[in-house]
Amino acid sequence: MTKPFLDIVDPIHDFIRVYETELKIIDSPIFQRLRRIRQLSGAHFTYPSAQHSRFEHSLGVMHVAGQAAQALKEKGFLNTDKIQEIRLAALLHDIGHGPFSHLFEEVLQTKKKTSHEEIGKKIILRSEIGEILSAAGFDKKFITKLAFGDSKYRFVNEIISGSLSADMMDYLQRDGYFTGAEHAKIDHKRIIQSLDVYKNKLALDRSALYSFESMILSRYQMFKAVYFHKTVRSAEVMMLEALRLADDEANFTSLNLDDYVKLTDEFVISQILSLPEYTQDLRRAKKIATDYQNRRLLKCVYEQIMTNKKLKDQDKIRQKIAKKSKVDINEIFVDTSTTSSLPLTPSKEKTKSIILMTKYATKSTAKEIPFSKIPVVSSMAESMNILRIYTTLQHRKKVEMAAELILGDKR
Repeated sequence: MTKPFLDIVDPIHDFIRVYETELKIIDSPIFQRLRRIRQLSGAHFTYPSAQHSRFEHSLGVMHVAGQAAQALKEKGFLNTDKIQEIRLAALLHDIGHGPFSHLFEEVLQTKKKTSHEEIGKKIILRSEIGEILSAAGFDKKFITKLAFGDSKYRFVNEIISGSLSADMMDYLQRDGYFTGAEHAKIDHKRIIQSLDVYKNKLALDRSALYSFESMILSRYQMFKAVYFHKTVRSAEVMMLEALRLADDEANFTSLNLDDYVKLTDEFVISQILSLPEYTQDLRRAKKIATDYQNRRLLKCVYEQIMTNKKLKDQDKIRQKIAKKSKVDINEIFVDTSTTSSLPLTPSKEKTKSIILMTKYATKSTAKEIPFSKIPVVSSMAESMNILRIYTTLQHRKKVEMAAELILGDKR
């Protein structure tokens, strides 16, 4: 008799058990495409082992979400059918990602005012993914809502994305492992076993507060050390520029699903490198993509960290620096990296509090605690805003001097 599941060896979770419907989805070409999209975009130029993909991350999120759902089932909040739905939704939460992960998101937002979540919804509902779900007796519309935080069960949405999410519990550990960064050590099993539900919201046993604080601190440190590392962002700034310059010709942001699901990291680079050269933009796109591929990266000549300060207008900064340095404006790149220091809710709002449960012999009490009352978390409660100026090696000194004159001394 054939086993009803498959165990996949994983360096983060040891073994990830995959069941029949999940395996059919994983084996589909659309899902296999995620193998060819790096989780951390250009981070491998700084951390050579950061070659992991959206594929294994998606398996990991399914695994952790299943563990969280099982813990809540044991406390009477979920049944077995709901666990399977949560696992499927978690597996599909990144199905709409474009090449270079969040980098391509910036192009999509600028050009088409859409996101990988919106594209992910269409992929599930209109492709073979939805057919697989329907054939197995699942409601593909409900799974879609669950995958992208739109279901009526708020605490279930929060299992997949948010400050106590399976998504964060997997990517922090996985990114830390493959980059070699020591900042991502978290006790996710303690957090999972301490999950609870109060008024349809995900809650945490007070005894696990230290583990939660540690996870939030790890996320903050990973943004500073890895995700927003100046050399990582240098590579990403280059590819972002190449994508923008090439898109009118290559039409990467076509929202035709058949075209979209062909997009992977290497496919896009090869398309840019094979573009005609009849305009300056196309010639620049090819030059930047070639330099990216050969790790001839831009140099960071100025950096300013502006926590909770409004980032300045990029175009005006470029114009002023170009004029002062007498360097072509196309050789000057302004990067304004910004993110909320704390994870966003499934509805993309700032997370402001956590519900802590205290268990007594005969009763339980719940209290919603603002992050401002949790010292470790409140110290990170604002946005991380970093302004950087990049240029080529040839113009490094001129642009550095101009940037310091216009923007002030580095901090």
